[in-house]
Amino acid sequence: MSGFHDIELPMKFALGAAGGPEWKTHVTQLASGKEFRSGQWSGSRRRWEVGGAVHSHEDLEALTAFFEARRGRLHSFRFRDVTDWKSCSFEDEISPIDQKIGVGNGDETKFSLCKAYHSGVQAISRKISKPVTETIRIAIDGQEITQGWAFDADLSLVVFDEAPLSGVNIHAGFEFDLHARFDTDVLAVSLDHLNAGRVVSAPIIELID
Repeated sequence: MSGFHDIELPMKFALGAAGGPEWKTHVTQLASGKEFRSGQWSGSRRRWEVGGAVHSHEDLEALTAFFEARRGRLHSFRFRDVTDWKSCSFEDEISPIDQKIGVGNGDETKFSLCKAYHSGVQAISRKISKPVTETIRIAIDGQEITQGWAFDADLSLVVFDEAPLSGVNIHAGFEFDLHARFDTDVLAVSLDHLNAGRVVSAPIIELID
């Protein structure tokens, strides 16, 4: 049975990976050359190729062991997107007011972590399901609070002991990983000679929770 293994793919493979976000868009082109486009997904997901990060026989052994332990596509794991792994910009330090995650109504105690992306007047919010728990910081109306809340990893939610008061803004800061799996059941390896090999393909895809 499939499941999530709370383990991160070694960082050396993330640093040498190639990939990024993808969307699914249906494009219909008319005889006139005009086209109509419709989005099939409500959010993006990330896809990566980590095979190119294998540079030694030791790397090959490590990636093979990780792949075998996940049983190919069966079990998911953590993957660090080194281009986008925290609630703030790359150059900044995490703060408890990085991302707005909700507004209190006096009744709700559970809130999703999210990260917003802005470009001009457009913005989109991305749910974060696999934060690094010990890095999470929470603020109510701009003031950090260190007690009265916890992150429930099973629900992927911040849970407050008591519901935040109506109208208060709830913010969070955090590091995060991708919830990912291998997108193949075959680890394609090429042995160049006895003591050296390379991985032809080892695709990884983000899971949408």
